[in-house]
Amino acid sequence: MKYAEWLNEWLEYYVKPTKKERTYYKYCSIVINHLSGALGNYGLDELTAPVLQRFVAGLTDKYSSNTVMGVIAVIKNSLSLAQDTGVVNKQYSAAIRRPKSVERKVECFTVSEQKAIEKYVKDRKKDKLFGVVLCLYTGLRLGELLALEWDDIDLAERTIRVSKSCFDGWENRQYRKVIGEPKTDSSRRIIPYPRQLSPWLKALKKRSESKRFISGEKGEEVSVRSYQKSFELLLRKLKIPRRGIHSLRHTFATRALECGMDVRTLSEILGHKNPTVTLKRYAHSLMEHKCAMI
Repeated sequence: MKYAEWLNEWLEYYVKPTKKERTYYKYCSIVINHLSGALGNYGLDELTAPVLQRFVAGLTDKYSSNTVMGVIAVIKNSLSLAQDTGVVNKQYSAAIRRPKSVERKVECFTVSEQKAIEKYVKDRKKDKLFGVVLCLYTGLRLGELLALEWDDIDLAERTIRVSKSCFDGWENRQYRKVIGEPKTDSSRRIIPYPRQLSPWLKALKKRSESKRFISGEKGEEVSVRSYQKSFELLLRKLKIPRRGIHSLRHTFATRALECGMDVRTLSEILGHKNPTVTLKRYAHSLMEHKCAMI
């Protein structure tokens, strides 16, 4: 049996019925984008230890360690089950040596860049892009932002209830927006937003014809990829160096630490599992602030 055939069976009959929807779509994306083309034509008994290791080494040169680890996880799970079910007599995924994990540098926008972004969105009344400003002041993840409904926003109390998230799932050879559970249990939270955003939010709600906080011009759903492209276009227009949209969340966290917010409070607002995660991720930002205060 070819590896591509087995991957399709594994996804349909073993992953889809037993795993979370998010996990299933993530595995589908990995199979389509990384495995089918490179290893799909190999027979299961041809996937020797050297073949697998050479493939993984090639990925390491092109992708982040997190991406490579995700690919390795799919290879290990699929081949282990192939052996357990007797589809192949022996498999060698246990011999794969994982790449060295490198902590990504936290990138955030400068104060002047942040002001430029806010001014652009405000002056041009770009309702769809107001989510960028909201992320700068709340630290919302992109999936949380695009799953947000107006019912989740309390305009009187100035709070946001995070109870859902979304992602782009691969189905019928195209991506579609999938609304699901938050990333983790700690991601379920209620967070405040600053007073200066209140007039913007109230005006935005009056104009909105959708239940969703972020929607297209005709009230249609906005996918993760679509919003990422809109964000990249915004940065190009402002001549701001390209950064991932997750940098909005990093910018919020950095500004919060600069303003003296304690790590525990910041951790709860960000939806981290515990303050240790927050401290590890933003230790550099915290140290820079301490040095500036001396």
